[in-house]
Amino acid sequence: MKGNIIAALVLIIVGTLFLLRNLGFNVPGLGNLISTWWPAILIVVGLGLLFNRK
Repeated sequence: MKGNIIAALVLIIVGTLFLLRNLGFNVPGLGNLISTWWPAILIVVGLGLLFNRK
């Protein structure tokens, strides 16, 4: 259950950063990092969900 909460929070944060960037807000540093590494973030979240099954 804890893994699902963490995965949900990660997805909410990533989605919020992308939305802010699309709306024209300047998201310093972290937005550029996430926009570069979003495939790795999805892989990590997926692995977390896979291994936290009970």
